[in-house]
Amino acid sequence: QVQLVESGGGLVQAGGSLRLSCAASGFTLDSYAIGWFRQAPGKGREFVARIDYSGDNTVYADSVKGRFTISRDSAKNTLYLQMNSLKPEDTAIYYCNTYPPGARWGQGTQVTVSS
Repeated sequence: QVQLVESGGGLVQAGGSLRLSCAASGFTLDSYAIGWFRQAPGKGREFVARIDYSGDNTVYADSVKGRFTISRDSAKNTLYLQMNSLKPEDTAIYYCNTYPPGARWGQGTQVTVSS
């Protein structure tokens, strides 16, 4: 069964850091481009970052460029998102999915940044 489980969210003050994890099962992350997405209260889901199947290329939304880093651990079949210099506008539920995203989404992990 294909499954992606996000974790690592929490409450942090502006300027702080968090590392999100996305554990994959039922398929191998190395076989797909995969990314992080987020949905803020009252807004639609938006793209945050992605990494290609080779792991050599990454792309970031302008709003997070220079602050967030996407990475992958093939041995653990896990995707990460290191988030530094967090801002209140980063508050959202964060999801991982293939890129382009498939129809099925996990429960996500809540990130709340206080000012």
